[in-house]
Amino acid sequence: MFRITIVFTIIVFCYNAINAQTPTNPQTLDSVVVDTTIVGTILVRINQEKIKYIPRGVKLTNPRISFNKTKPRTEKFKRFTIPSFWDKINSLGITINEVAFINWRAGGNNAISALGNLKFERNYKFRYVQWNNRLDLRYGLSSQEGEKLRKADDAIRFSSTFAYRRDTISNWYYSVKANFNTQFADGYKYPNREKKKSTFMAPGYLFLGAGTSYISEGKKFNLYISPLTQKATFVLDEDLANEGAFGVKKAVRDTKDNIIKKGETSLMELGFLITNTWKTNIYKNMTLDHDLTLYTDYINSFGNIDIDWEMRIEMKVNQYVKATIGTNLLYDDDVLFDEVKTDGVVTTPGTPKIQFKQLLGVGLSYDF
Repeated sequence: MFRITIVFTIIVFCYNAINAQTPTNPQTLDSVVVDTTIVGTILVRINQEKIKYIPRGVKLTNPRISFNKTKPRTEKFKRFTIPSFWDKINSLGITINEVAFINWRAGGNNAISALGNLKFERNYKFRYVQWNNRLDLRYGLSSQEGEKLRKADDAIRFSSTFAYRRDTISNWYYSVKANFNTQFADGYKYPNREKKKSTFMAPGYLFLGAGTSYISEGKKFNLYISPLTQKATFVLDEDLANEGAFGVKKAVRDTKDNIIKKGETSLMELGFLITNTWKTNIYKNMTLDHDLTLYTDYINSFGNIDIDWEMRIEMKVNQYVKATIGTNLLYDDDVLFDEVKTDGVVTTPGTPKIQFKQLLGVGLSYDF
């Protein structure tokens, strides 16, 4: 009983003390002054205690960074740039072949040839759209002892393909394609240099059509099929046009070989076109580049296929030296050979033949 009485007395004392400090009027609550404030404490150690006893085998060393073996930057720092969806290729190549004889009993003529080529590519790809553009420029000269300069290679080739696909999974595209081919200078059937066989825009070929394309992910393989393509053949040289070269309608002449009506300078055809380009590595530092064009005309000669097939094998010696083997096969039933004339009258119009060209050389190549 004594313990209970003491506990009860303490509780009553605390209750009275609280009531004595707390005002009973609610209006006076705002005027109550708090007599205590809680302040956070931060402990800052000014002097670090030193280690008095160091165990045996413990080494205390200060960390030190050395840049003695650090190499300086060799390339200029590249700031962040917005990524481009364009790929570009610029390539310049020069090939020189030379043969020289001094007191060579087996015989032979000194000869030298030089071939130059330029290649430019601008390709765009983003999701559903691809736009590929390519320009090839080639020209070469050769000279043999006792003879004048001759043309060894001559070509201007441009192609542009715009392609669209429905989704990003398929490699099949709806495509529109344009091709243009011609040459720089006059061509002759050597050693005859009086009568030219070809010149700039004689012939000039333009293909324009729409179809479908299969383009691989790495752009190494491209197959284009167009059931509707217009082929335009241009012969802008008056003499060649009057002769009806490259399939254009020749001039109308009288019995004295005077021109009554000039020959036409163009030939329009509508037909079916297939093109294929393919580039692959066949061995280390050796690539194969193949470019094929097949065309047949619906109206005049359906089933007769015009062929333009180029193939190049490049063997890379180092960054600047390359060896190249190139072939070009042509067949066009509008290009006739072995025409026979009797007393100024064509008795045999001639026949189409397969044309073939082969190049081999080692030269310099520079990409920029």
